[in-house]
Order: sequence, then C-alpha cells, then structure tokens
Amino acid sequence: MNQYLQAKEKDFAAALDFFKKEISFLRTGRANPALLEGVQVEAYSVLNPLNTVANIAVGDAKSLLLVPWDKNIMKNLEKAIVEANLGFSVVNEGDKLRLTPPPLTEENRRELVKKLNEKMEKTRVSLRNVREQVKSAVEKAFGDKAISEDDKFRFIKELDEKSAKKNEELKNLRDRKEKDIMEI
Repeated sequence: MNQYLQAKEKDFAAALDFFKKEISFLRTGRANPALLEGVQVEAYSVLNPLNTVANIAVGDAKSLLLVPWDKNIMKNLEKAIVEANLGFSVVNEGDKLRLTPPPLTEENRRELVKKLNEKMEKTRVSLRNVREQVKSAVEKAFGDKAISEDDKFRFIKELDEKSAKKNEELKNLRDRKEKDIMEI
C-alpha cells in the first residue's frame, strides 16, 4: 500500500464511523438505547446525561427499561423523557421506568429511509473528498518527480480499489439499516 493512501486511512475510517453513529439515532421497529442519547436529566441541581444517572436496558424488542441509581430522581427522569418529546409512552413501575416507542407508520418508515439516504450521500461526499486529497498528493508527488509514472498509476489504482471497497461497505451499512427500518 502506498504512503499517500496510508496517510489518509484514518479519514476513510472516520467517515464510515461517523455514518454508523449518525444512523444509530434513526429509529427502527426495535427499542434502541441510542434513541435516548442526548436526553438531559436534572439531578442534584445539575443537568446530567441520562446514561450517567440511570441504567438503560432493552426490556424486550418493543421497550426500554430505565433504572435510576438514585430513586429520588425518578420524577425528574420521567419529566426529562416527556420533555425530550421523543414520542415514548412512559410507565412508572415504582423502581423503574418502562419506555415504549410509538409504532412506526409506513409514512414514517419512508421518511426515515429518506433521511438515511441523505446521511449516506453526505458520507459519500466525505469519502470522495478524502479520495481527491490522496489523488492530489500522488499527482503532486509525480509533478515534483518524487515518484515515477508507473508508481503514480499504481497508487491511483490502489486508491480507486480502496474507494470502491469503502463505498461498498457504506452501501452494505445503509442496506442493513433500511431493512431494519422497513421491517414490521
């Protein structure tokens, strides 16, 4: 593998990691703790991330269980979930909260797939930008006579293969998520 491609290897990986993180927030038919990411709970006169004041577990495929480490913040926990406006129905079971996401309609599912495709396209642009940076570095090295013409073509061929592989990986991630979203 050429040094120009190796120098940008982390950028290729970062684009895919960002995509994975972004699509984890998209709802599917199953309960997912990532849906609660970003919810803030007032505890001890300070706003805290939900996962620092309660244990989040998947109760079954259709519900999440929140067990606060301090039972005194149960009301604040319930209030934070309602105010986050995520559409969950909240049932207080005394020592824990059971959250049930609303079922997805066909229209909601199609809208989520549209968002998924938008996120994929942004990631494709990021991958394309990294590819262009590597290609420019190779062409500059060739122009500076640091590499031969044969090396230039070999490096660009390796870059194209790497780009195709990363785009295929991106497409597979997208297809799996779409399947999860559309599954009833």
